[in-house]
Amino acid sequence: MADNTSKLNVNSKDYEYEVKSGTIGPDVIDISKLYAQTGMFTLDPGFTSTASCESQITYIDGDEGVLLHRGYPIDQLAEQGDFLEVCYLLLYGELPTKAQKKDFDYRVTHHTMVHEQMQRFFTGFRRDAHPMAIMCGVVGALSAFYHDSTDIADEHQRMVASLRLIAKMPTIAAMAYKYHVGQPFIYPQNDLDYSANFLRMCFAVPCEEYKGNPVLAKAMDKIFILHADHEQNASTSTVRLAGSSGANPFACIAAGIACLWGPAHGGANEAALNMLAEIGHVDRIPEFIARAKDKNDPFRLMGFGHRVYKNYDPRAKIMQKTCHEVLNELGIKDDPLLDVAMELEKIALTDPYFIEKKLYPNIDFYSGITLKALGFPTTMFTVLFALARTVGWIAQWKEMIEDPGQRIGRPRQLYTGSAQRDYTPVDKR
Repeated sequence: MADNTSKLNVNSKDYEYEVKSGTIGPDVIDISKLYAQTGMFTLDPGFTSTASCESQITYIDGDEGVLLHRGYPIDQLAEQGDFLEVCYLLLYGELPTKAQKKDFDYRVTHHTMVHEQMQRFFTGFRRDAHPMAIMCGVVGALSAFYHDSTDIADEHQRMVASLRLIAKMPTIAAMAYKYHVGQPFIYPQNDLDYSANFLRMCFAVPCEEYKGNPVLAKAMDKIFILHADHEQNASTSTVRLAGSSGANPFACIAAGIACLWGPAHGGANEAALNMLAEIGHVDRIPEFIARAKDKNDPFRLMGFGHRVYKNYDPRAKIMQKTCHEVLNELGIKDDPLLDVAMELEKIALTDPYFIEKKLYPNIDFYSGITLKALGFPTTMFTVLFALARTVGWIAQWKEMIEDPGQRIGRPRQLYTGSAQRDYTPVDKR
């Protein structure tokens, strides 16, 4: 903690507020006593200048293009680790030993099945229901099936709930996909790793043998790692806010899924692919580039730039490499959509306008292309994001619950509605 203070003058009276320092990153001014001392609030739409909590999980430096999980750079974790190792790191703060990893992998693997009655739950949805609508409902319903892990005051129950969510989310996501396309559910298989098992549950069918592809499974694993946590984003903040009321973890994660569904958040990779489809052909790219540069044209290039990263998104570099590995493995060369994507990528990395504005291709641009190549429809993109982000949400929720200083979230407002007025009976209006 820093020893210095910041002074604020309100109505000719000075107030001092402690300036706190984190491990890295900008200092913060602790204004928690501002209202009690001055009778005033701060106004910060979108909370872009407000820290809602202290956290030890993820650090982002948007100007430098840095993303650290518990201090470890995202590129090292994605290139050298696997998803369950990153899950352990986010949950417990340190990378697991060989014995710890073996135990953690075993416990997750043996929690992947869902209660058999949940199959009936799926049939309550229309056959053409969006997979994210199914995810919101089914994940929230887990609290109706697993009563023995909803007591947030019990450390053991918190641990069990965390494992269950990480383990069952791929199964639920795959079931949502299978229901969406009208195919039978495929049960998890314990001799496969996390990502290979998920791909099998999505793409195997009972009438023929399924042969997994290790290159594609590795790509899926990297996608999960790259989306595992991203500090206090909208969905994570939603999970924390829901959790601050004491809601059970399954309900909190369902709230996070609902928030993630928004096109400005988890739906960005789907929006990027829809944009590529709108462009349609390489010959039309100059027209859309011109529109993107025209301030009076509402068209915006999706999948370029980032609200946080003012430099190149560090996850995009890894996703770019993974994307090309998948395309090469599958031998995809004549897809018009991918031709448009590759040409757009080339322009964005060389055009002075894009470079000056720092509109680099982001992770959503590459992940959308990669997921399409893997065989997923765009309706599943946000579901996969939710699957990967579950561990981040759980880690953030767990940290908040275990923080003795945590309080129920209660943002304030600047009221601009009508002042007090008297009711007029309806026959006199």
